[in-house]
Amino acid sequence: MVIDRYSHLSKDQLIDLLIKRDANRKLGLVWERDEIEHEKALNTDFVLLEHDEKLSIGTTPFENFVIEGDNFDALRYLTTAYKNSIKCIYIDPPYNTGNKDFIYNDRFIDQNDSYRHSTWLEYIYRRLLLAKDVLTSDGVIFVSINDENRSKLELLMDQVFPGMRVGTLVWKKRRSSNAAGLKHFFSCDHEHVLVYAGDSFRFKGSDKDWGKYNNWDEIEQDWWTSTQLTLGFNRKQRKNLFYPLYNPKTNIWYPCDPNRVWARATKERLGDREVRTETMEELIERNGVHFPDEPTPIIYNSTEEIEFAIKKGTAPPHLAEQEDLEFWVNKKIGFGKPRFKTYKKKVRNTAQPLSSWILENGRLTEENLGAISSGLTSEGTKALRDVGLTFPYPKPPSLIRNLIEQATGPNDIILDFFAGSGTTGQAVLELNNSEEGSNRRFILVSSTEASQKEPNKNVCRDVTAPRLAAVINGFNGQKGIGGNFAYMRVNRIPQETITFDIRHDQIWLALQNIHSRSVYPFNEALSFQTALGKSNEPDYFYLPKVDQEIMDELQDRIENLQKPVIIYSWQPGIIRQRFDFSHLQIEKIPDFLISRLGR
Repeated sequence: MVIDRYSHLSKDQLIDLLIKRDANRKLGLVWERDEIEHEKALNTDFVLLEHDEKLSIGTTPFENFVIEGDNFDALRYLTTAYKNSIKCIYIDPPYNTGNKDFIYNDRFIDQNDSYRHSTWLEYIYRRLLLAKDVLTSDGVIFVSINDENRSKLELLMDQVFPGMRVGTLVWKKRRSSNAAGLKHFFSCDHEHVLVYAGDSFRFKGSDKDWGKYNNWDEIEQDWWTSTQLTLGFNRKQRKNLFYPLYNPKTNIWYPCDPNRVWARATKERLGDREVRTETMEELIERNGVHFPDEPTPIIYNSTEEIEFAIKKGTAPPHLAEQEDLEFWVNKKIGFGKPRFKTYKKKVRNTAQPLSSWILENGRLTEENLGAISSGLTSEGTKALRDVGLTFPYPKPPSLIRNLIEQATGPNDIILDFFAGSGTTGQAVLELNNSEEGSNRRFILVSSTEASQKEPNKNVCRDVTAPRLAAVINGFNGQKGIGGNFAYMRVNRIPQETITFDIRHDQIWLALQNIHSRSVYPFNEALSFQTALGKSNEPDYFYLPKVDQEIMDELQDRIENLQKPVIIYSWQPGIIRQRFDFSHLQIEKIPDFLISRLGR
């Protein structure tokens, strides 16, 4: 087996392979990389998209894109056309179960293939490296994964996105089952969503429950609620925080819970040491502690009385665990529990942070407002069945919709390069429909999943696009929610033939992707293609050919424009001779695209 694996390599290739392996890090996730295969994948072909108007849905300009083809090539294109432009990536990659769940080099990975883990890791690694380039500085990537492969994928993500780990969301995909083949009588009912993001990324969270701020303070002239005044440490772990607490206004003392000590230090035990937070005495002085009403505080005249009360069970809470019972003799002792006073005006965040626990739809309560909810896998299956389609284990639209709502604003772009049945696209469309003024856009990359056994299979054309079309236009008497998408295909052109093989419609599509992120189809009837940039961006033109009539028409269009203009042409010299406007920039085609996209 070893001979077969390396016998086809030249001496130079073998030496290069050994040098690279010697240089690999030995700490952390290490997998077998087939460097030769990797280098073959990194071809020098020029990647472009071509537009299929027949499979596109809605009116122009198209702002959403469904891309059919290998997501590695699609990402090569997107990393240049959309560099640092994508706010949110969600992917549900193959889970490496060995159950024919993904295709690599036109073959299915078998469950018994000992090399399959490395093959899977390398497959994901290449794509994540490219995906990192499209994220904005405050962008986020969500990756769904099963429990079995979470650890491997998380280590891989740490390598690609160092220092960007946010955490893991846990999603309940089904209810416990006695399904056949249940091992160890253990039902694994959850999956994970790994979260990696830029340093400035923040979830929206959920609105804080202001109803709890129902106590009025005349001194502060503010509403307040109470929270715990203790920490989750015992008296052995935080000795200096285990002390009697005194209310100077009522002259009442409170014993400390030995298993939850006070959250502030006392001046008496600090000595000359300084602390970053205020002391308990300072907190009390600024009216920051709520002491409970004590209509009947107790006073003991001797330690014997205290011991008798402890034995009888009538002593105040935690008095029995105090270190010096003599201290409590002849002191008024309270039975209640002092708490923090949290004032509404001083709340730093007006929202609850997002919980890592995704709840099942219908299970949200006042106690877990910081969580998002989701349907089970069955919701995803039903969403497809409703439009007459099937696809294995689709995610519920509510899961992705709530993740996107938490992570993006109304004009952000969302990318899914393992789009499968198109759930992410449906989630974006539904979110736009539910929020006034929302115009989130999606880019979905879905492969055909064709193989030697099924050469005519095309998931993107036959599942992804029809599903989104049904959501947009309506189905089974249900009204559509509107929207559009342009259907694209990945097209690779050898660098040496690009001048002859590149088409005008591909050029125009690429220029629009680079400039405006929205697409008008190429119109052969026009002398030149044009699109208006935003108020702070230039208008741009593409001239497939140049003649006197076209030049005259172009001059009429641009000479009175008060904003910058870019002209893309195969014959830039002729245009420069004709026009001498200060607001005009001229770029040569295809050279501009080669320099921008051809890597």
